[in-house]
Amino acid sequence: MLKRRSLLGPIMYLALIALLVATICVGSFKTSVSASLAEMQHAAEQRLELYAAGMDSEIERFSRLPAILGLAPSINALLAKTDSPPLQANANRYLEQLTERTGALAIYILDNQGRVVATSNWRRADSYLGENDAFRPYFHEAIGGRPSRFFGIGTSRSEPGYYLSQALYQGQHRLGVAVVKISLESLEHSWATGRALVWVTDANRVVILASRPDWKFSTLGALSQAETSNLDQSRQYNRLKLSPLKVDTIRALSPVTRIVRWHAPQDASTDPHRYLAQTRPLPGSNWNLTLLLSLGPIYTLALVRAALAGVFSILLLTGLFWLKERRRRQRDKLAAREALQQAYLLLEHKVEQRTADLSAANHLLQAEVSERIRAEEHLRETQDALLQAGKLAVIGQLSTQVAHELNQPLTALSTLSGNTIKYLARGDLQTASSNLDTIGQLVERMGKITGALRSFARKSHGHQGHALVRQTLDNALFLLDQRIQHQQVQVVRDLDTEDQYVRCDQNRLEQVLVNLLANALDAMLETPGGQIEIVCTTEQATQLTLSLRDSGPGLSPPVLEHLFEPFFTTKPVDAGLGLGLALSTSIVAEAGGTLTAANHPEGGAVFTLTLWRTTKEPDDA
Repeated sequence: MLKRRSLLGPIMYLALIALLVATICVGSFKTSVSASLAEMQHAAEQRLELYAAGMDSEIERFSRLPAILGLAPSINALLAKTDSPPLQANANRYLEQLTERTGALAIYILDNQGRVVATSNWRRADSYLGENDAFRPYFHEAIGGRPSRFFGIGTSRSEPGYYLSQALYQGQHRLGVAVVKISLESLEHSWATGRALVWVTDANRVVILASRPDWKFSTLGALSQAETSNLDQSRQYNRLKLSPLKVDTIRALSPVTRIVRWHAPQDASTDPHRYLAQTRPLPGSNWNLTLLLSLGPIYTLALVRAALAGVFSILLLTGLFWLKERRRRQRDKLAAREALQQAYLLLEHKVEQRTADLSAANHLLQAEVSERIRAEEHLRETQDALLQAGKLAVIGQLSTQVAHELNQPLTALSTLSGNTIKYLARGDLQTASSNLDTIGQLVERMGKITGALRSFARKSHGHQGHALVRQTLDNALFLLDQRIQHQQVQVVRDLDTEDQYVRCDQNRLEQVLVNLLANALDAMLETPGGQIEIVCTTEQATQLTLSLRDSGPGLSPPVLEHLFEPFFTTKPVDAGLGLGLALSTSIVAEAGGTLTAANHPEGGAVFTLTLWRTTKEPDDA
């Protein structure tokens, strides 16, 4: 019975300690989460202010433009006599020049019946000229005497934009309505570079701007049949199918702050933690700006703090327990000393013996701690050595790619040098000198190619430069001219007549085109007399798309799945390392573009390269 009581006491004491430590950990976790949430809400308010100020600044640049159009003589003259072709031509040219200077998407003039009588895009096949926009809300509000701001998708080009409209008057007589359409994509691009998730919803609860492209034109909740019918009549979203965005509210912290969970697609690499969603209305509109911040770091920090609190509480309780035991022993010593001197002497001997044992144990503990410290230092040194060896191995693998990447320039050098010897023997010094100049350029280009390989291993943060598409394509075709002739491949080019510049280093863009053309030639090795079709389009005002299609067998599903992975190749071991497409993807991504691959419906593989256009010529042009 006594033994059971002696065991019951420590068990109850340990259970009490465990309950106390658990209470401290839970309290520390909740306190940390509450404090971090308050800090995050304050930070979210500041970021929302910055985002709202940015939007307001972007829109205010164009806010007075519709009213200023009422001061233009060509516009007033056209509205006074809308059936005059010369007046309409003058107004079209004026609006075209004004659009180029301001950076707007389009500027156009409506008469009192809503018909477009002048527009800046009058040269385009899908011009607004002659269409009737009387059904648009921005026309109704402007014709009623109120300046209007409206976001919607254009009915001609299905291009989203922000419309600013205002009625034009001559005295008390209303002449028509001026409309300015602007793009807010620059705001979305700046949002996409940050870690936070941002969206803007209009009065219909439709996401019209977002840091994630797949969120655009989704709804916060399902729309009723009446709302859907009204949107179809106004054609605000050009009858686009609007699907609900799966965002669930877990807890509301305030009228404008919630904790939500976003159900991402299964194949999306998205932070699985919950989000703090904070919303604020945008002044001067019926829009709401929402900022989502991941709560993962908050919970991680709270767990760390809770663990530290648990460790400290255990240490503190252990210290108190040790202090209590020490005091009890001291009382026992005094009682024994008063009772029997002999017992005191025996007890003193035991204390001395225990002190010696504790000293020996302390020395053993110190030796064990020292040994553990040395083991940890040795482990860190080993990890550093393994990391350095891994880096050297990767550099060694990339260095072997130089032979593959320089194969075509070396072939050209061999051909040119052989021809130069023949021309020198014939005495044709002019042709020989031209060949030597070309050889020098190829040698310099080979140095640039090795620099491009080094930039693949270490991301460059330098100036991207600008590349002339036509010249770069000519250089790439020149490097592969011998292979093209040998395989009897026909190259069909469909480029714009005007010179197009893109935002990318010209040497790196040339390397990408060489890789794509070489892969196309490899795909047609078994089919002599094949064809490579190169098409350049500029459907968007700010982007250029270049597609290369071969007449080979195409790409199988397993190859498509791993096509852009480093060291993946379908060629023999001695024919390539599988780094060409991975390197090309890295170069295009640094320039802010995309590189995709697919099978053409009529056969063969097609690679699509998209880059940002620019009108600024290179410094060395």
